[in-house]
This record gives sequence, structure tokens and C-alpha cells, in this order.
Amino acid sequence: MSGRRTVYEIYWEILVYCKSPRSFTAIINRCDLNSKTGQEYLRFLVARGYLAPIESGDRAMYQSAPRAAEYIALFSSLYQKLFDTGPEFRL
Repeated sequence: MSGRRTVYEIYWEILVYCKSPRSFTAIINRCDLNSKTGQEYLRFLVARGYLAPIESGDRAMYQSAPRAAEYIALFSSLYQKLFDTGPEFRL
């Protein structure tokens, strides 16, 4: 599969990348997002309980919440069935 990523792929990438705490800047850089859309994605994932904001001094950090594991597994399984390959996101 090639072309633009779906919103579901972007959610998956963010959640996989945030298995360990990450700063907003690190997330948007690694997931290739602009600041505005990055904020929208993070706000959505936090509101749904998939991403947890973490206080780390003066920096806002984010980490995947335990319930994100279900989304990651379901998305990976669906992607595998549709495309005969797992989603790729090299950390």
C-alpha cells in the first residue's frame, strides 16, 4: 500500500511511538505531522483515554495508556488481513 496515511494509521503510529514517554515535539517530528494536526490527534487520543499526558517538569510528555494496547492489536490485525503484511513503523 502506498500513498497518504489514514487517520487510523496515524493514531496507531502515535500510540506505538508513545509506548515510552515522548514530548509533543518528538511525536510530531517522528510521525511527520504539523503542529496543528498533531495537537488535534493528541487531543483526540487523550480524550478517548488511549494517550495519557505526563507531567515532566516544564515539558508536556505523552505515553500510551494501557487501553491503547487493544487498539494497537486490533489495528495491526485488520491491517494484516487487508494487506497481507503488518503495518510498518520503525522506531
